[in-house]
Amino acid sequence: MNLILIAVISLGAIGLVAAVILYAASKKFAVYEDPRIAQVSEVLPQANCGGCGYPGCSGFAAACVKAGSLEGKMCPVGGQPVMEKVASILGFEAVASEPKVAVVRCNGTCANRPRITEYDGVRSCAVANATYGGESGCTFGCLGCGDCVSACQFGAISINPETGLPEVDESKCTACGACAKACPRNIIEIRPKGKNNRRVYVQCMNKDKGVVARKACETACIGCGKCVKTCPFGAITLENNLAYIDPDKCKSCRKCETECPQNAIIAVNFPPRKVREAAPAAKPVSAEASKPAAVPVAKPVSAEASKPAEASEEKPTSAEK
Repeated sequence: MNLILIAVISLGAIGLVAAVILYAASKKFAVYEDPRIAQVSEVLPQANCGGCGYPGCSGFAAACVKAGSLEGKMCPVGGQPVMEKVASILGFEAVASEPKVAVVRCNGTCANRPRITEYDGVRSCAVANATYGGESGCTFGCLGCGDCVSACQFGAISINPETGLPEVDESKCTACGACAKACPRNIIEIRPKGKNNRRVYVQCMNKDKGVVARKACETACIGCGKCVKTCPFGAITLENNLAYIDPDKCKSCRKCETECPQNAIIAVNFPPRKVREAAPAAKPVSAEASKPAAVPVAKPVSAEASKPAEASEEKPTSAEK
C-alpha cells in the first residue's frame, strides 16, 4: 500500500509541477489576437484563393486589422460590397478600387500557329513546359493543357476547342489571379477592366526577333515599334522585342491597333469602326469640254471707219438747174 500511495503522490506532484510550468509558459508566450480579425474573416467569402495577396481569408483579415486603413487592399472575390462591410467593422473608409479581369495575352490559334509536334503525355502545362516546350514553334505561347481552367474556382475559364486557347468569362471572373499563377508561361495577366469594360492590350508574349516570331506565329509581335511611335500618350514601351501597353496611361484611342502590321494589338468591347463611304467618282470630261472657252477678239477698226459718218449732200441734177 505504501508503494502505491507513494507512486500516486509522485505522479500527482509531477502533474502539478507540469501544470504550473505550462500555465507560466502560456502567460509568458501568449499571443493576443484582436477579436475584430474573426469578425472580418466572417464577412469574407472564404474562397482562400490568394487573389488579395495574403495567405487565405484569415491572413487578409489580420492584415486589414493591423494596417489601420484599407488603402491598397481589396478582396477580388467579394468586391466592393465586401470591403464596405469590412470597413464598417473596423471603422475605416472603404476605398473604391478599379475592377480587374484576367486577359489571355496569346493569339496563337491553330490557324495562326502551326503545330510541328504532337504531345501524347500528361495533360499539364507545367509538365509540357518543363519537358518539351509545346507543340508549336513558339516557346512563349499558350500550351493549351488547361492548368488555368483547373486552377479557377469560379468556372470563369474554358478552353475553346476550335482555337485551342483559354477564354475568360468576364461575368464570372473575380480577378483572383489563380489562373495567372498556374500558367507556367505567364501569358495570363490581371488588368483593369477599363472604362465601360473597354481595354487595349498586346495579345502576344513572344520575345523572339521579328523573323523568328513571325515564322512561329502569323500574329506575333515583331517588335517593329510602330505602335510606340504612334501612341500620343506614351503608354506603349518596347522591351526584348515585345510591346507592352500600360493600362494606367492608355486612353483607348486605338491608334496603335490600326498601326500594328501584325494585328497583335486587340481592342475589347469597342463598337465596330465606322466604314467611311467612298466619295462619288468624278464623271469623265470630254476633250472638247475640257478646252477653255474661246474669248472673242476685237478686230482692228480702220481710221476711216472710225470717223463719224457725215451727212451726204445731194447735188442738184441738170434738170433742176
